[in-house]
Amino acid sequence: MEKLYKTSRNYLILGLVLGVFYREFTKFNDYTDFTQLAVLHTNALVLGMFFFLILVILEKLFRLSEASRFKLFYGVYNAGLGLTLLLMLIHGVLTVLGKESGAAISGIAGLGHILLTAGFLLFFSVLHERIKAVHF
Repeated sequence: MEKLYKTSRNYLILGLVLGVFYREFTKFNDYTDFTQLAVLHTNALVLGMFFFLILVILEKLFRLSEASRFKLFYGVYNAGLGLTLLLMLIHGVLTVLGKESGAAISGIAGLGHILLTAGFLLFFSVLHERIKAVHF
C-alpha cells in the first residue's frame, strides 16, 4: 500500500511541476495557441495521482498486490504513462518552439499509449482475480 501511495504522491508532484512548466514556458515564449502542454498536467494528475490514489483504496479492500500479475501491471502501466507523458512534453515543447515533431515522436507516443492500454487491461485482470479471491 505504501508503494501505491508514494506512486500517487510522485505523480502529484510531477503533475504540479508540469502545470507550472506549461504556464511559464508558454508565457516566456509568448505562445497562446493550443499545445499538448496544456493537458499534460491533467493527464499526470488523473492517470497518475488519482488512479494510484484509488488503487490505495482497492489495495486495502482486495489486496491487489497479492495478484499474480500485479507487478507486471505496475511496471507496464507506469512505463506506458511515463512514455506517454514524456512524448506529450516533447511534442508540446516542439510546438511552442515552432518545430515539427515528426513521425518518430508520433510512433513512440503511440507505443506509450499501447503500453498504457495493456496496463489498464492488466489492472482489470488483477482486480478480477482479487475480487474472486476475496470473500466478503
